[in-house]
Amino acid sequence: MKLIKRLFNWDLMDFGKAIFGSFLFCFAINFFVVPNNLYTGGILGLSQLIRSISIEIFNLNTTFDFSGIIYYVINIPLFIIAYRKIGKTFFFRTLFAVSIQAALLSILPSKLLLNDTITNVVIGGLIGGAGVGILLSSGASTGGTDIIGLAVAKKDNHFSVGKLGLLINSIIYIIAGLRYGLEVMIYSIIYSAVDSLMVDKMHEQNICSTAFIFCKENPRIINDYIKNELNRDFTYWDAKGGYDDSRTYIIYTALTKYELIKLERYIKKSNIRSFMIKSEGIGIKGEFEKQF
Repeated sequence: MKLIKRLFNWDLMDFGKAIFGSFLFCFAINFFVVPNNLYTGGILGLSQLIRSISIEIFNLNTTFDFSGIIYYVINIPLFIIAYRKIGKTFFFRTLFAVSIQAALLSILPSKLLLNDTITNVVIGGLIGGAGVGILLSSGASTGGTDIIGLAVAKKDNHFSVGKLGLLINSIIYIIAGLRYGLEVMIYSIIYSAVDSLMVDKMHEQNICSTAFIFCKENPRIINDYIKNELNRDFTYWDAKGGYDDSRTYIIYTALTKYELIKLERYIKKSNIRSFMIKSEGIGIKGEFEKQF
């Protein structure tokens, strides 16, 4: 546990979310997408195209899907972007997550669970998007376009990770459609749309929030946590409780839903006499940095 904290700056819950999110993502790919000969888009979609074309050209006969290995190799230069543009902690987390994903994509069987294609792509998109969203909420990612998307979203408050994925996926699906048919392209795009919508719904760092914290004790502990651990600013002032005229401290801060969850955990663990009024999904304009 100490190694996890030191290397990844994860608590046990976030570590579990990274593994569970990776598993959901790979499960959706191998049980709902690959058996239908569809493509996921992004770097993994590119890897699947390379796999399919290689099998055709070289007449390969393999017992496992080696697109996971291709996916890992292509991600190596993107790891450098993660390290330089997003942060060292995110780099280690994503390296860990992508390593698990590459292994699972190669180990998990490609088995068709449902016969109807449209049902497969919708359910697969929901499961896969949920997995990516959970993974992003832990501070890691599936690599590939997620790294590029997060690097851009960090500078643009109106940009979402899912939108970039949908754009790049469309290009890959056109290539797949030209080579493997219009039906493959259409079903793959439906999967991508459902997956992208689910990512944005689940990805807590895309959701802006505000919080009022009222406490009877000195607010310095909370203030220090917001400033030093969450790297956010805040406003606080002294007030009087209307019920008994007792001294009250009020703290107001703007942050992402992911950071809000961490703040709630910290306050609960610190046993500070307080209560919080929070608002989620609000619009924030100006100098508000998305932190990943």
